Amino acid sequence: MKRNFDLVIFDCDGVLMDSEKVSARVVAADMTEHGVPITPEAAMARFVGMSLKHMKPLIEAERGAPLPADWNARMIQKIALAMSHEVTEIPGARAVLESLDREGIPWRIASNSADAEMDAKFTRTGFLAITEGRTHSAPRLFAQGGQPKPAPDVFLDAARAQGVPPHRCVVIEDSAPGVAGAVAAGMTCYGFAPHGEGSTLLAAGATGIIRTLDAVPALLDARVAA
Repeated sequence: MKRNFDLVIFDCDGVLMDSEKVSARVVAADMTEHGVPITPEAAMARFVGMSLKHMKPLIEAERGAPLPADWNARMIQKIALAMSHEVTEIPGARAVLESLDREGIPWRIASNSADAEMDAKFTRTGFLAITEGRTHSAPRLFAQGGQPKPAPDVFLDAARAQGVPPHRCVVIEDSAPGVAGAVAAGMTCYGFAPHGEGSTLLAAGATGIIRTLDAVPALLDARVAA
């Protein structure tokens, strides 16, 4: 069957896992502890889709002093612990992944989260068996010179692993940095905005907006304009 795309690449946080509020609360608590008081709501609005690597210099600038040298590693541990107790799946996440598997449509996950964080999320929600071997973590690429979203590196890593050229990939993203990274990779990106208009995602380069994950399979239909 002819399709618009040969690979679906999902973001993790806010697309498959309802994890962004959990992360925001951990980040807000840590910032407050380090002398930069902020609410979880404000932390989420400010840092959604951003990697710890990019967050650190912003927090240090506001704090007027460096954070501890092991801040990134400690934050990964804190976030992973919180995820292991609290994270839930986005409605329809398991169903869409299983639907793609039944149709023989390849999919992968490309995230700014560290592997330890994704493992905690997928273990908690029971996704580990189906996601194992299909995840791509931006921090995993740092040793090779890779950068987190909005750089395209983690998306290109996913495409290479599947052997699919970027222009045949479609990405599902819920943040502006993620959309920008997908577009920079030469991929088509749809913004996932279940609770808003998605204007920031469109401004970042999203081709369109979907409200529910069950809309994903239709994006691959060759009869539907990409």
